[in-house]
Amino acid sequence: MSSPETIRIEVAYARADRQDVIPLTLPVGATLQQAVEASGLPAKYPEIDPAKGKFGIYSKLARPDAVLRDRDRVEIYRPLIADPKEVRKQRAAEGKVMKKGGGAGEAAEE
Repeated sequence: MSSPETIRIEVAYARADRQDVIPLTLPVGATLQQAVEASGLPAKYPEIDPAKGKFGIYSKLARPDAVLRDRDRVEIYRPLIADPKEVRKQRAAEGKVMKKGGGAGEAAEE
């Protein structure tokens, strides 16, 4: 349980093969960057760059100097493998149409 001088938060990082969620108790006024560093995740996963990475609080992009509140969930985001805009441009150039739903109910071509 948190006291009036501390907050309880979680720091989450997900990879394709696993997810780490680190619960922390930090002093009131702690920032997102301090939480990421206190989690130990940058040491465990070298691809996390606290200086250049993208982070959020409950799925909303947040700055490293954002002050956390009790029960916040800090999320460490991985870079996109492919830019969605670029993928759409490539498909358009190839004449392919993006289909929604994965094609389970598509009619077969004759």
